[in-house]
Amino acid sequence: MSRNPITIKDIRSAKETGRKLVMLTAYDYHTAQIGDAAELDMLLVGDSLGMVVYGLESTVGVTMDDMIRHTQAVRRGCKTAHVVADMPFLTYNTSIREAIYNAGLLLKAGGDSVKLEGGVDFAPTIEAIVKAGIPVVGHIGLTPQTISALGGFKAQGRDEASARAILADALAVEQAGAYSVVLEAVPSELGQLISRRLTIPVIGIGAGPHTDGQVLVYHDLIGLYDRFVPKFVKQFAQLRPQILQAMQDYRDAVRQSSFPAPEHCFRLNETVKAALADLFEQ
Repeated sequence: MSRNPITIKDIRSAKETGRKLVMLTAYDYHTAQIGDAAELDMLLVGDSLGMVVYGLESTVGVTMDDMIRHTQAVRRGCKTAHVVADMPFLTYNTSIREAIYNAGLLLKAGGDSVKLEGGVDFAPTIEAIVKAGIPVVGHIGLTPQTISALGGFKAQGRDEASARAILADALAVEQAGAYSVVLEAVPSELGQLISRRLTIPVIGIGAGPHTDGQVLVYHDLIGLYDRFVPKFVKQFAQLRPQILQAMQDYRDAVRQSSFPAPEHCFRLNETVKAALADLFEQ
């Protein structure tokens, strides 16, 4: 059964009706096709690709060229899910003019909207991008692009001052015109509070069960990323051992000459084989 493309109106109305939003990262054509078949609401072309695809230590090294290329691939595979493209580090931090330009490039690459990290300090940037006609998803709480300043990958908002600051960030992002916000790695109670206070959908990742939706990294979901598994991740499949076994089986079959088998081979017909008989006799 076909479905219509997911629009921002659909995403907003999900909060009003209480329907949980489901977002997953996607970095390529193949994953986007599967995400569409699974009827996910949103596919995030995340700068997390720097870590899970390119093996970087953080997301800081991801470039606009990277994001454009992967957004194009996801767009080719995605027909109905709403595609959100991450704005990488230093593509919106330096000037509002540059932020609008780079956000526009991601829309031209096939994104339906863009996501950027930051709260109160980046509210003017969000507002300017939205005024330029580009839909924005905010990202607050744990913000991976500023992981060094936050002291590593650890939960945020666990004391009074930081909890109040994250709520202020959430309200500022909403006021600036973002149509949704990702809330990462905060206590469940804070996730519930912010979801209740905001009129826009709050999509949690490590923010408890009471947000308006959830997002996970694809490689975490299926058990492919083995560097570390965050506390908030549930691996719904463990594909790495299966893939490893398949590769080992392939290796053994090649070395034992059991692959390719006759059913995997092309054959000359008898007429051509007869005509080439002199070659085979040499």
